Amino acid sequence: MEPDALHSDLLARLEAGWQGLPDKPDETPRSTLRALWTYVSGLPEIPETLPALDDDAEARLRKLVARRVSGEPLAYLVGHQSFLGLDLLSGPGAMIPRKETEILARAALGVLEARVRQRGEATVIDLCTGSGNIALLLARRVPQCRVWGGDISEAAVELARQNARRLGLEGRAEFRAGDFLAPFETGEFLGRVDLVTCNPPYISTARVEKLAPEIAGYEPRAAFDGGPFGVGLLTRLVKEAPRFLKEDGWVVCEVGLGQGAPIARLFEKTPGYRGVEKFADESGEVRALAAHL
Repeated sequence: MEPDALHSDLLARLEAGWQGLPDKPDETPRSTLRALWTYVSGLPEIPETLPALDDDAEARLRKLVARRVSGEPLAYLVGHQSFLGLDLLSGPGAMIPRKETEILARAALGVLEARVRQRGEATVIDLCTGSGNIALLLARRVPQCRVWGGDISEAAVELARQNARRLGLEGRAEFRAGDFLAPFETGEFLGRVDLVTCNPPYISTARVEKLAPEIAGYEPRAAFDGGPFGVGLLTRLVKEAPRFLKEDGWVVCEVGLGQGAPIARLFEKTPGYRGVEKFADESGEVRALAAHL
């Protein structure tokens, strides 16, 4: 089929079955089709004019469009996802980086840059690291830091390691598998960390089944199911992080909708913390917190 006719046909199919997500505002039927077309063409980036496809590539494209319409995430179909300028490998072993997590990333970056200006270097632990997007962004943007990422999922840790190798950051970003802070229970980290970052699962179990099929049906449940009230790991973070931090260290975390105020109060009530900064999205919802020891 001629490129224009094929484009019109597949775009109509995507538009007819489209169920976009608000946390993926850049994904539209048109941008999705261009990404899939580029992928089957074997091109490194999306061109201005989409190339003609042979019969085999057209068949592959039609199958990918059908899978996308059925709910399979675009990042899993093409195998990568962009996050604040980093092109990261993506796969079913880790949750796909979201637009809202850029708020956490920028807050953490601001804390880390100030820390390095004061001290010349810094040690960071990134919990629930997933594909390594936060850890690798910090390592890329702040060369004076050393970042350690942890995740309970072996598959996520392996994906993060692949991303570190791909970005040439293996020397400054290392990843370990284990339950929350357990991989760092050594003298190397206790009381020696400048910054702990965390993007934990924070959706309550009752809400998980109501999530869009694109999330609940494809992404790893452990990456978004935060337990009965959605704040299990956030509560652990508040209580457990101080043991690893230097006296004036920081914790920066992402929170779910409606969780900003109560988690900020928990930080304020927990001995050792001196203050909490709140970071809101465009609608005014608090989506990240930075707590200072």
